[in-house]
Amino acid sequence: MLSNHTRYPELACYTLPGHISDPTRAIQEIKDAERLGFGSIWISERFSAKNADVLSGLAVALAPSMGIASGLIQNMPLRHPIVTAGYAATMAKLTNDRFALGVGRGTDSLADATGTPPSTPIRTSGVLRVGTEGTYSPFSYHDPATGQLAGYDVDVAKAIGENLGVKVEFVETPWDSIFAALEANRFDIVANEVTITPERQGKYDLSEPYSVGEGVIVTKADNDSIKSLADLKGKTTAQSITSNWAQVARDAGANVESVEGFAQAITLLNQGRIDATVNDSIAVYAYLAETGDKTIKIAAKTDQKSEQALAARKDSGYLPELNGAIDALRASGKLAEISQKYLKADATGAPQAGQAQQTPGAGQTPPPVRSAWQLILDNLWPLAKAALTATIPLTIISFILGLVIALAVALARLSPNVILTNVARFYISIIRGTPLLVQLFIVFYALPQLGVKIDPFPAAVIAFSLNVGGYAAEIIRSAIQSIPKGQWEAAETIGFNYVGALRRIILPQAARVAVPPLSNTLISLVKDTSLASTILVTELLRQAQIVAAPTFEFFALYGTAAAYYWVICLVLSFGQGRLERRLERYVAR
Repeated sequence: MLSNHTRYPELACYTLPGHISDPTRAIQEIKDAERLGFGSIWISERFSAKNADVLSGLAVALAPSMGIASGLIQNMPLRHPIVTAGYAATMAKLTNDRFALGVGRGTDSLADATGTPPSTPIRTSGVLRVGTEGTYSPFSYHDPATGQLAGYDVDVAKAIGENLGVKVEFVETPWDSIFAALEANRFDIVANEVTITPERQGKYDLSEPYSVGEGVIVTKADNDSIKSLADLKGKTTAQSITSNWAQVARDAGANVESVEGFAQAITLLNQGRIDATVNDSIAVYAYLAETGDKTIKIAAKTDQKSEQALAARKDSGYLPELNGAIDALRASGKLAEISQKYLKADATGAPQAGQAQQTPGAGQTPPPVRSAWQLILDNLWPLAKAALTATIPLTIISFILGLVIALAVALARLSPNVILTNVARFYISIIRGTPLLVQLFIVFYALPQLGVKIDPFPAAVIAFSLNVGGYAAEIIRSAIQSIPKGQWEAAETIGFNYVGALRRIILPQAARVAVPPLSNTLISLVKDTSLASTILVTELLRQAQIVAAPTFEFFALYGTAAAYYWVICLVLSFGQGRLERRLERYVAR
């Protein structure tokens, strides 16, 4: 192959992955490479040492245009088939510049630094949609100074987009819903410190790691009862229920309490409500560097290495581009630069030669911390804006549509038609018999699997409207039935048909009866809109979570959000009283 590249430097190179041990699989990989336009093959020394029997049959099976050579590449994890610019530079040095990375046959010129052919899914779409938590400091959070999304994973995703020459769009999603949203095609990849596990490798496309850490057990500083993973037996830990660390704690015999993320786990630990939390050392060191918290400590290690990767849907075709970009960032030093910026250490898994490994946070001065009152004052408008632009409109639209549905269902319940009556009964039974959160998840996460994809805000409107319709239908039905039968007879006597009697005689009287319970439904809906945060709607509660995550001031921010909800409900209660008095003006006492 080296002579091939000396004579034909325009040929691109394919790397045979080192984990392949089946000759048939290796031959198929190489044939696929030729079909894609790669003119030569690089086989690492690691592959040669482990797969001599595979090599012996390759030359016969290969097309004449493909060349083979065994290269001397040490300590280079070749996790993917395409040699990138970063690897190419290293290989050139190892082979006295006889290795070249160029363009494959039948392709146009390479347009980025990753070595990826331009006819790739990410480049073709022109946009990389990235799902991230937005409340997981310092990896994915909102900068308190600017309000913009920031963090290690966020900047890595942006840098990958720059390497690939595409626009990056972020979609904020709670961790426990993030993989459901990925499967529903709400975004293309997840950039949120996704730990590589065999289960996830089987279900998703996982890139090569862009951060590497190890599992640690965090306890209160004065707690000496936990010194190893085995000591967690019978203890209580707090974990994100879908994280791999929850399973580690559970396997050790711990009682696992579910929390939304690391920030909440640390808060519970400081409050003495749990004994420990298990997490990645990167997150813990970053927290210590950021806050200077002396009340907790790393009590033990789990002896488990954790590698974090980007996750995409299975067979997405994104991995060559993603892996190529990550390698280019690592080779250029950009990945380490981002790591130092947010984590105060190189967590990329490639410590620089000649440098002692620095403990993240060591010698770092914690940044100045705003007081709780200052934090509240700084975020009064952002929280109010979230209420005005999301919470209140979501409530109004859902309630109006819900009332329309409720009236139709109530009339169906009162209909002499047996089919209509039973359909209405079934609808009410489903709505009242299932949790609102489940209804939200079905509309937002499950329907895309049936080909019905709805944006977050409309999805929330649909779910809330259907829910209101189910409950309000019984209120309206009972209000209509409370009107004396003589009113119907009187309406018929003066010539009204069914619709006219309803509109002019029955419903105006029923409204007076229905207003108090319907007002309660409206007030409950205001508070229920907080559940919309689970399907990517940035309403009042979600905004409070975003601000609280990097500051750990949960009481201040959640208390402020509660005050906003209370004020909204007070206004609605006042309006309810005025409406009731107006409807009762002509009622004889």
